[in-house]
Amino acid sequence: MTHSPFDPDLFADRHIGPRGHETSAMLAELGYADLDALVDAAVPASIREREPLDLPAARSEAEVLDDLRQIAAKNQVKRQMIGLGYYPTLTPPVIRRNVLESPAWYTAYTPYQPEISQGRLEALLNFQQVVEDLTGLAIAGASLLDEATAVAEAVALMWRASRAKQGYVVLDAELFGQSLAVTQGRAEAVGLPVVVLSLEDGLDAGIAAFEADGGTLPPGRLVGVVVQQAGASGRVLDTRGVVAEAKERGALVTMATDLLALTMLVSPGELGADIAVGSAQRFGVPLFYGGPHAAFMAVRKGLERQLPGRLVGVSVDADGAVAYRLALATREQHIRRERATSNICTAQALLAIVASMYAVYHGPDGLRAIGERVHGRAVALAGGLRAAGTEVEHGAFFDTVRVAVPGRAAAVGAAAVEAGYNLYVADSDHVQIACDETTTEADVVALLGLFGAAPADAAEGVGLDDALLRGTEYLQHPVFHQHRSETAMLRYLRSLSDKDLALDRTMIPLGSCTMKLNATAEMEPISWPGFADLHPYVPADQAQGYAELIGTLERQLAEITGYAAVSVQPNAGSQGELAGLLAIRAFHASRGEEVRDLVLIPASAHGTNAASAALAGLRVVVVATADDGEIELDDLHAKLAQHGDHVAGIMITYPSTHGVYEEHVREVCAAVHDAGGQVYIDGANLNALVGLARPGRFGGDVSHLNLHKTFCIPHGGGGPGVGPVAVAEHLVPFLPGDPAPSGTAAGGDAAAGGVPPVSAAPHGSAGILPISYAYLALMGPDGLTAATENAVLTANYVASRLRGHYPVLYAGANGLVAHECILDLRRLTAETGVTVDDVAKRLVDFGFHAPTMAFPVPGTLMVEPTESEDLAELDRFVEAMIAIRGEIDAVAAGRWSVEDSPLRNAPHTASSLLGAAWERPYSREDGAYPVASLRRGKYWPPVRRIDQAHGDRNLQCSCPPIDAYAEPLGEN
Repeated sequence: MTHSPFDPDLFADRHIGPRGHETSAMLAELGYADLDALVDAAVPASIREREPLDLPAARSEAEVLDDLRQIAAKNQVKRQMIGLGYYPTLTPPVIRRNVLESPAWYTAYTPYQPEISQGRLEALLNFQQVVEDLTGLAIAGASLLDEATAVAEAVALMWRASRAKQGYVVLDAELFGQSLAVTQGRAEAVGLPVVVLSLEDGLDAGIAAFEADGGTLPPGRLVGVVVQQAGASGRVLDTRGVVAEAKERGALVTMATDLLALTMLVSPGELGADIAVGSAQRFGVPLFYGGPHAAFMAVRKGLERQLPGRLVGVSVDADGAVAYRLALATREQHIRRERATSNICTAQALLAIVASMYAVYHGPDGLRAIGERVHGRAVALAGGLRAAGTEVEHGAFFDTVRVAVPGRAAAVGAAAVEAGYNLYVADSDHVQIACDETTTEADVVALLGLFGAAPADAAEGVGLDDALLRGTEYLQHPVFHQHRSETAMLRYLRSLSDKDLALDRTMIPLGSCTMKLNATAEMEPISWPGFADLHPYVPADQAQGYAELIGTLERQLAEITGYAAVSVQPNAGSQGELAGLLAIRAFHASRGEEVRDLVLIPASAHGTNAASAALAGLRVVVVATADDGEIELDDLHAKLAQHGDHVAGIMITYPSTHGVYEEHVREVCAAVHDAGGQVYIDGANLNALVGLARPGRFGGDVSHLNLHKTFCIPHGGGGPGVGPVAVAEHLVPFLPGDPAPSGTAAGGDAAAGGVPPVSAAPHGSAGILPISYAYLALMGPDGLTAATENAVLTANYVASRLRGHYPVLYAGANGLVAHECILDLRRLTAETGVTVDDVAKRLVDFGFHAPTMAFPVPGTLMVEPTESEDLAELDRFVEAMIAIRGEIDAVAAGRWSVEDSPLRNAPHTASSLLGAAWERPYSREDGAYPVASLRRGKYWPPVRRIDQAHGDRNLQCSCPPIDAYAEPLGEN
């Protein structure tokens, strides 16, 4: 009997697109006999690793899922009533299955190409509307990374808006402990003075008490105040007095708040706050052991250009139809570099969409009912305790009851664990019980029993008085009223996802973004209760499964990169960059070299590098890039000589952002080391290195990795991401500190080694780490290396096929690129007027997401096919690009002007092609079906090209009224 060589259990064959004859055909196109020969020719021998990765052999999907079930079973899932910004919630199954677990949503990219992103842009606009309505402020962003970093971003925003040269910001002592830890660390790094005060008796009284206790205020005026509306102890503060006192001093006010509480509480905007921040986690997003969760920020009118992160706005398309797009992009790091409002790149889009759909599903009445139920449980708990003679510390609270149990807090907490509940043991004399959407009457009875109490009639002076209750409506837009039934909700979700292009429909060839397969087996475990339902501050013995998974993943990532240790705390690549730079800065400080405050960054670097350096308190000096795309060595040596002892390090990306393996990378690293600096190697392009080279062995001291690129966590339409930081042995003491409040079982040193935490939870976005764990287990060392080799193969195949039609801007040894290539359109643009934007929009008509535009070189397209695309899809893309070149040539030949060409009029909607009038010099058929294969399956964009400038000139960042969609379309 003859057996096929194909092994159905070998996952690498499912992950890697090209196989057998396809690989041979691609190698033949390039002139190489096998993959080994291609890789030997492309990768410099000076960095090449010959020994295999020391990782366990690949396992089947069934084996890995069974392993993950056993790991999840080691986590003990209790009733989580710790609170402190993290609360159990019920994710409606229709949202869990059709958003959180749907590849139509989680495999999408950040909506930089808005015409093929209308569904997720609408969902994010809904999120903004929810935040704007509940906070009572004019404009909200499309999500931030977590509540703690949102507080830190708000402090930075108040400083920017104030334009103060000297001054300080007051932080409420009732802020969550993780918010204090992250914010104090971020502020210290850039020299922004902050003072922590009690605001219980007002701002002036808090300042007076601080000074009476021997505290000295920093010089200058009060710049801003951050107050927590529902504090860490559970108390709800009437903030009117604090706000009035702050305004009298000319300060801005940020209010940290809770969206569910705001269904009942007076909104920050009504109370006079300028900024509101918080977490949307309890709107249907699981605990996930700390993340990922969508934070939010809303601001009053006039501060919108200071907002960090992404902002969805309303504009119009070429026919005047309503369309959505990202607004005010000039604030962002990829444009403004070190002068950006933030270093945030990836945020938490997928989780923001879940939260927005939770609001759409429940509507204002449902949300109010949930809020009142949560509050009612807390009131019942407090009433029973008081009736039994147990002291409840605060009279005004929303969901958290603080109980005085002198000397018995630890015993009460232990008894609660025995009974199946996790409480917050605040100190030796107090425990706190946080109620949530899942809390039942039976829970209240059981909890009261721990104190020898029983349910009682409502107690006076407990809960919320009229001065704290809101009287304004919210969520009155029709979208929050039209989808009450599951049928309606399901169809709404489907209608939105149908508008978008994601990896479930097409290749997304974005250079520097690595849009590879996010396998279903990798995704499946994140929704399991053993991973989804743990609070980040549970006792260590309840999270043994997570400890095993995280420890294994960190060790394996260290092996892959050649570093000594890894921390998975950073919850985005930008935060990994910040953590790495803070480690470098702390290392120099530990040696008495605080004067090293300057970082060298190549001109071609991603803007996040410079923005992160600024947040780390480092000055930026740019190093020139040579004509071949490599670092200009003469300029590097000159800058090192010029700045000498001030050089903290250099940030380089390898392979370079130009998509080539630089031959002289060891020389660059050695030169910086000789000058006393450290080498930061950005891991954005690690997909071209795994199994072939290790940055920790060819000169790197620190790198951040993007698990949402190389290691298969999906991009989610703009997040979540994970950006672990990997360091050499001498930097291990300077990994991020522990943000957990000291009173929690998880609490540690918030600034171990002098380095503060960079995320709100000890392990960042722990809930999605099973994805990367599964990817490594499924691929094994051989599969991981094969993936890298195939990434190099697909990029070089595309470059070879298109080189005769578009110049390939950079190449390394033997004319080869790394895992991506840059197509140069600048000459074509100069000759014909056809821009990269025209090509990008025309690709939509072919059913493709555009490559990366204008980065790292303006007027170019950067293409990264990844190892997951098979030959048929690569050839489909090549066919599209060749057809587009033909249309450009038609412009050059005078067949049509660029203004009347299918390029400038792309993308073509069905309605634009079906209009009665057609006066284009090309046929409707050419507009719709530029290649014959599209007749078998056609993606129809929902809008035509969007007017970006109109959206910024007429800024609207909330849901448009329904009648806006009824306006007649313009003439074709």
